[in-house]
Amino acid sequence: MEAQADSRGRKRERVDLARSLDSCGTERERVDLGSSERERVAQGRLKGHLPRLAPESYRGPAFVHWTLTIENRTTGWLTETFHHDWCLCLLHTSARYHLACPAYVLMPDHMHLVWLGFRDDSNQLPAIEFLRNHLGSALLPAAWQRQAHDHVLNVEEQKPDAFVNAAKYIFENPVRAGLVRSFAEYPYLSCCVPGYPDLDVRASDCWELFWRIYGRLVSPQRHSLTLAAT
Repeated sequence: MEAQADSRGRKRERVDLARSLDSCGTERERVDLGSSERERVAQGRLKGHLPRLAPESYRGPAFVHWTLTIENRTTGWLTETFHHDWCLCLLHTSARYHLACPAYVLMPDHMHLVWLGFRDDSNQLPAIEFLRNHLGSALLPAAWQRQAHDHVLNVEEQKPDAFVNAAKYIFENPVRAGLVRSFAEYPYLSCCVPGYPDLDVRASDCWELFWRIYGRLVSPQRHSLTLAAT
């Protein structure tokens, strides 16, 4: 009986831990998981790792919000030089792994990044590691927190209106932090879509243009699949 009670107690502890799991960014996001996933998340958390969904959740046309936090919330690394290095590395990473980034913001101790895959071979797990590895030296003497946090957007969150609202919320981080009065004043935020350097997140028609561009990026892949099936 004591062994059964102890087992139930450990199980409750793992489930409670999973239910209380929060993001490592400024905004706290609760992970909504089924009971079996809660067990997996709790076990991973107890081992010192943030939870990940199955690898296929990050492949193909996935929409993922990434939060990259600096170890010990160290500041002082965010400069124009780092931003230049970030933009260059983000461009190469997005092109290499076939991703579009409609929104990113670099905060003094963490950063937010949204990637959308547009090909079947798009893959965000190796992409985020590639980005972190190639920016590690630019952060010195600061360093990345052990693991990036991710939120894979569900079908409802991927709908244009909901997605744009989420992206705007990300852009408002500097305003909520009291760094600027308007997100348009903040120098360390933008987007990155390979082949479209003129896309401007501060322009009134930005989202209309982005969805048009994203449609072009996705369409050739769909067209090739249609031809292969005929």
